[in-house]
Parts: sequence; structure tokens; C-alpha cells
Amino acid sequence: MNLLIDLKRIWDWAPHNAMTDLLRFRNRWVCVFREGAEHISPEGRIRILVSDDGICWTSSALLEIPEIDLRDPKISITPSGMLLLNAGGAFNPPASQRHQSFVWCSEDGTHWSAPQNIGDPNCWIWRVTWYKNIAYGVGYNTVEPFVVRLYASRDGIRFDRFVDNLFVEDFPNEATLAFQADGSALCLLRRDAGKATAMLGSAMPPYTTWSWKDLGLRIGGPNMQLLPDGRVIAAIRRYGKDPWTSLNLLDPAEATLTEFLALPSGGDTSYPGLCWHEDLLWVSYYSSHEQKTSVYLAKVKIPAIPGLNG
Repeated sequence: MNLLIDLKRIWDWAPHNAMTDLLRFRNRWVCVFREGAEHISPEGRIRILVSDDGICWTSSALLEIPEIDLRDPKISITPSGMLLLNAGGAFNPPASQRHQSFVWCSEDGTHWSAPQNIGDPNCWIWRVTWYKNIAYGVGYNTVEPFVVRLYASRDGIRFDRFVDNLFVEDFPNEATLAFQADGSALCLLRRDAGKATAMLGSAMPPYTTWSWKDLGLRIGGPNMQLLPDGRVIAAIRRYGKDPWTSLNLLDPAEATLTEFLALPSGGDTSYPGLCWHEDLLWVSYYSSHEQKTSVYLAKVKIPAIPGLNG
């Protein structure tokens, strides 16, 4: 079965175009990502693209903060119907602070508020996920002690510490949350020291007590999407001779990731955005497999695998 229904390169204007996210807002597509000279460079900016059909894309905004490298933008919709964009900012030397998390708000994807600090200095709130009118985000310390915290917010602007030490072993960092139909929460967490294998966390309300399972696999750029039938899709960077962007079925009970599609990708790649629309999974991601690091959009059919996650 051909699962990859369509694939397009949608942006390559900057020398390096990377770290994407994707959603639908008022019947339009919105894709966000970082532009810079290379993967790590002092002038990182956030580009916002919009599209009516997912084919023709136009730039609606470009966000930047002087002397700060803006990285890993993520976009969500608040309960009041606003766009909320969050990103990490890496301060250029010789600044005493290394990182700060920021948010911007917009009613239309074109006009954006001034950036506002969220969370604690040097704790990077990586992705914001809304559930029952509360925004949750896992932040990771970029200075010792290397731990991750769970933050919560009712307005997307003020994020308070909710769980101080969510996970502490082997430099935990990038994390994404998903909330299942029964109210349980899942956390897919990257680690980059020691065993350097991903962890899967789970918790029931009020999400203050978590249990963890080792997935036994190194990952990067994690994202999750719940399907209408209850299955969980995990999009990650997998590591081999050459890294690639990988789509997987996640089985929370067994703590396994089963790849069903390796997207055309390689080299500097991953950080996918996921959106379920008209019975297809729409995936934004970036890759350098065609030399220049560019942003791609894939439309994917999900295979039917009986007995896996329902």
C-alpha cells in the first residue's frame, strides 16, 4: 500500500529552513518554522506561512528578537480562538542567560503581539498542548540540574510550575504531550545522555503523579497525534547511518514504537508538525536530503493494523 499520498517542498528561501509545526485555523493551514544561516546561528527568526489548500503557500509574518536565536516554534489555538505561538530563545554571547521561552498571540496569523517571557530562565518550554482549557508544557533545564518540569497555564501567557521534577535521568529535554479519551496523559520524552533512549510517561488527572517506561530507542523532535479511533501516531527523528523522519504507531501499554513510514528525508531532519484532516495525516517537517535544508509537507494514509492501540 502506498501510504505517502503527496509530498511537496513548500519553503526554501532562507539558507536553512527547519523545525516546523502545523495546524488548521479558520479553514486555513498555518505552518511555522525557523529560518537561519544554519542549524545553529545567531539570527534565527520564525517564519509563518498560510495556505488555503495546502498547495500554494504565502508568508504572513516573520518574527524576530534582536540578539536572540529563536528556535523550535510551536503553534496552538487557545480556548478563546487565538493563535498562540511559543518558541525558545537562545541568547547570543556574552549574555549571562542562556535561554528563555517566549509566546506571541495573533487573531489572524498575520498580526502578532510583542513577545512575552514564559516559564523560568534557562528552562525551555518546548511544546504547548491544550486540554480542557488548560495549556500544559514540559520545560527542560538547559543548565544544571538537567531536569524537566511540567508547566500549566489558563491563558497561555502565565505558565506556573505544576510538577517540579517530572523526570531527571540522562539529560531529558524535548517532550510532547497528548491527552487520551479517558483523560489520561502521555508524554514522549527525548534523552541525550547515558542510555540516551526515549521515555514514555503516563498519568491520570490531576497529572501530578507519573509513571515511566523506557522505549529503548533514541529519538529527536518528538510529536504525537491521536487518531479518531484512539490510536496514537508518534513522529520522530530516528538515528542510523543517516537520520530520517519517521512516522510510527505508539502502543502505550507495551511501550513500543512501530514504524509504518520513513518519510523522504536525511541529514539534518525531523521536527514534524502533525494535523489530522479529511482522513489523512498532514505532516510538516524539514530535511536536507535534497542538499538545501528545506520545509516539506506530506499527506499520509494511516495503515489499519488491528489490535494496535485499539
